[in-house]
Amino acid sequence: MQVLEISRAEITRAHLIDAAPASLSAGEVRLKLVQFALTANNVTYAATGEVIGYWDFFPASDPGQGRLPVWGIAEVIESASEISEGERVFGFFPMAEEVTALPGRIRDTAWTDTSPHRKGLPPVYNDYFRLSGLPGHEIGLEDRMGLLYPLYATSFVLADFLYDHAWFGAEQIVVGSASSKTAIGLMQLVSEYENAPALIGLTSTGNRDFVAGLGVCADVLTYDRVAEGLSARASVYVDFSGNTEIRRAVHTTLDESLAYSCAVGLSHWDKFEQGAEMPGPQPQFFFAPAQVKKRREEWGPGIVEGRIMEAWRRLARDHTGWLTLRHHRGLATAAEIYRDLAQGQIAPSDGHIVSL
Repeated sequence: MQVLEISRAEITRAHLIDAAPASLSAGEVRLKLVQFALTANNVTYAATGEVIGYWDFFPASDPGQGRLPVWGIAEVIESASEISEGERVFGFFPMAEEVTALPGRIRDTAWTDTSPHRKGLPPVYNDYFRLSGLPGHEIGLEDRMGLLYPLYATSFVLADFLYDHAWFGAEQIVVGSASSKTAIGLMQLVSEYENAPALIGLTSTGNRDFVAGLGVCADVLTYDRVAEGLSARASVYVDFSGNTEIRRAVHTTLDESLAYSCAVGLSHWDKFEQGAEMPGPQPQFFFAPAQVKKRREEWGPGIVEGRIMEAWRRLARDHTGWLTLRHHRGLATAAEIYRDLAQGQIAPSDGHIVSL
């Protein structure tokens, strides 16, 4: 089978290899990947793969290479489990023609991959939705599921985290890399809360009109106007870019007015300095599974998942004003798209979906 691997030391390098399919053990299933999405989120997975452990989900035979996780839909093509052949699931997969999994905790709507190497990894990434048993599943949204569900799930959980902390007392939420899809989801969701802080989008000159056209920001500033354009009032900074220079400019400009700094993505991974000191509160990495776990304990089983599902479907149906779906075929094409994403050469209005 073909597998797309990424150099762990130089994440813009992606190449196809031929790998022998794993033999199927008792209780396992073999899944053939049908389609998956590629976004800047996948670049963040690569950039934080060593620290967060994204390379551990699908180990590569060469320790210098990584099998990058993507979100998509797969079909069970062989089963030594109670899961039937032909069943389709949505979840976390490597960019490969096929993969094996060990279904456990089997429910009507989902099962969990209990493969030994995935123990200790965040449960939210180990669960696979069974599409035939998923309440309210819309076949017409499947091409957007890999593209938008994981991003909007993060958007929902992040908005909920900020709300859960009473917005940290902020009058404004400053959003770095506001053209990213997760940022768009966050801003759309925050704007729906009553008495939410004003949203200030930060973006490149080329993307300013795009972000302004979303209609959710009180103001949109280009990166070179942070110092002169950003008002020093009680603020939260949510940074999807990881650009240390811009982050420092925001911290310096807001100074004591910055109540909380939240690091989410690394769309500008090549401009990130590990451990860089900042004026004001030090950036805190946002780990969505921790907030999901908190809400599961507070709200009860399945509630947070249901709310995430409702939110992503609603936002996905309303994508037509800003998102253009780009459909592609084959892992070789996926390698090209990934390289363009890693080098920041993909338009924010484009959503890339790869079929196999």
